[in-house]
Amino acid sequence: MQININSVHFKVDKQLEDFITDRIQKVGKYHDNIIGSDVVLKLENTDKPENKIAEIRLKIRGNDLISSKQCKTFEEATDSAVEALRRQLKKVKTKQKSKKINTGKINHTEPIEDDENMESLLEE
Repeated sequence: MQININSVHFKVDKQLEDFITDRIQKVGKYHDNIIGSDVVLKLENTDKPENKIAEIRLKIRGNDLISSKQCKTFEEATDSAVEALRRQLKKVKTKQKSKKINTGKINHTEPIEDDENMESLLEE
């Protein structure tokens, strides 16, 4: 899985990159068809201590999943966003499984062996 990490108006240190990469790779266990991910780290210009934003976009076959969280640290925001993506992936996987089960149903009919039963069924 390819992981792109972008930061807006600051430089990300190696330790934070490793932390984000590790967390996103753990999410890969929940779904097999993850193509890649984009992570955008931003600093909001406010007086609040919760000014760090982590936006994560998981690219999976069929659609993309996006989560954005704002917290005191980038690590905390990343953890929250990854947890939200994990829940989304579970929902997607559940929907895919139920879709496969619903389309896989086949109605079996009993073969009619004698002509008398066939005629009675046709009359009804």
